[in-house]
Amino acid sequence: MLNYDVYEAFKSAGADEEKARRAAEALAQDQGRFTKIESKLDLHSWMMGAVVALNIAILVRLLAPVQ
Repeated sequence: MLNYDVYEAFKSAGADEEKARRAAEALAQDQGRFTKIESKLDLHSWMMGAVVALNIAILVRLLAPVQ
């Protein structure tokens, strides 16, 4: 997979065609990894929010006066 904009940027910066192509492909592979990391981070954020909410509910239940 080749990111054409990155390829053109490297070419205009003076890199030869082969190096520009390889660099653009490497950045495209990294972009896929970053997408996967972001999706896992979203899941972990939801999990952390649920844990915090449950802890608050437990504290409220423990500290509430007995009637």
